[in-house]
This record gives sequence, C-alpha cells and structure tokens, in this order.
Amino acid sequence: MFLTHEEKLNWKALLVGAIFALVLIFAGVFWFDIPMYNFLHRFDWGVWNVFGALFGAKVWLVVSFLVVVVFYLRKAIKTKSHIRLANLYKMIRTSYAFWIFCSVFLASVVGGILKIVIGRMRPIFYDALNMTGFFPFTNDWAFHSMPSGHTMASFAALVTIGLLAPHAKWFTWTLAIIIGMSRVCAGMHWPSDVIFGAFIGMVAADVVYAWMARGVRK
Repeated sequence: MFLTHEEKLNWKALLVGAIFALVLIFAGVFWFDIPMYNFLHRFDWGVWNVFGALFGAKVWLVVSFLVVVVFYLRKAIKTKSHIRLANLYKMIRTSYAFWIFCSVFLASVVGGILKIVIGRMRPIFYDALNMTGFFPFTNDWAFHSMPSGHTMASFAALVTIGLLAPHAKWFTWTLAIIIGMSRVCAGMHWPSDVIFGAFIGMVAADVVYAWMARGVRK
C-alpha cells in the first residue's frame, strides 16, 4: 500500500496515509466510536471468539517461526550442510515465513509500546459502567485497548502474504478486515482501535517487505 513499483517505501503516500489514519482515529474517539460500537457489538456471536483464538499475535508468531525452522532444517538437509548460526540469517531471509514473522514482530513491538503509552480503556468499562477514557502508562490489560493487537498482527501478516502473492490480495485483505471488525463485535476494542491497528500492521508489512526485497535483490 505504501510501496513504489520498485518495492521501496513511498514516503509521500505513507505521510498521506498517516494523516488520513489520524483523522479517522480522532473522529472515532470524539464522534463515531460509541455509535458504531453499539451497532457492531449487537453481532457478538461466538464465532468471533474463535477468530480471536486463531489470529492473535502469538499465534502468527509461533506458526511463522515453526515454518521458518522447518524451512531451515529442510534446506540444511538438502544441501547437506552443517547448521551454523553465522549463516542462519542469510539462509532464512529467503523464507517468506520469516518475512511474515518479522512483520508481525515489528507491529507487535510498536503496538505493545503504544498500548501502554496511550492507556485507553477497553469497551468493557463502557458496557459495565458507561465509562470511557485514557489512562496513559497503565500496565493493565483493561487499559490497553488502542491499538488493537489482533488487528495489527493480522494486517501485518496478511498484507505481507498479499504482497508475496498478489493474486490472493482480495482474500488476505478481506480476511484482515473481517478480523478487525470481529474485535469490535466481540466487545474487545473500539472502531478507532482497529483503524489504528490496521495502519500499524500495513506499515510494518511494507517496511519489512521493502527491507527484505532489497536484500534479495542484492
């Protein structure tokens, strides 16, 4: 989304995207978060809990890591070479699962810091006490609503997959959007949390893809 045809970061597009995302986030916080949450939360079906279990950051990281390990072992066996830590990065950099792992990891680190710094109350406070607000630097899960972790991880992984397999973009983007919306339906996040998480995930995917593609071209 923020890449040029030469697979480099398009800083102008990234700046415009950041401004647009911030406008939507502020509009959500001060205007449409509550009405949209009330509407989507009416569709709080049990299936969304399955989505939450399947598409969390830890799941993306563990699965992609295991695929990287299998890739490395198969390559080492095929080439009949010894497993050397010095050659580890050079070898696994060609594994697309490693690209996905890096995208999710980057998004998770950035998002994890922002969750603590922002300290937004989760919708459970609104549902139970009709309260909303921000308590920055609070180390408590209930105040880590913004940005949405599931959305960040899923957009990071699925956008990366879409970049690697352009013909599947329609599926990966659709699934990422559904996962984001499911977090609101399940009552775990506000719509603006999902928007923020989606933006972070997209940027992480583009940054990692641009970096990895440059290394492959070399």
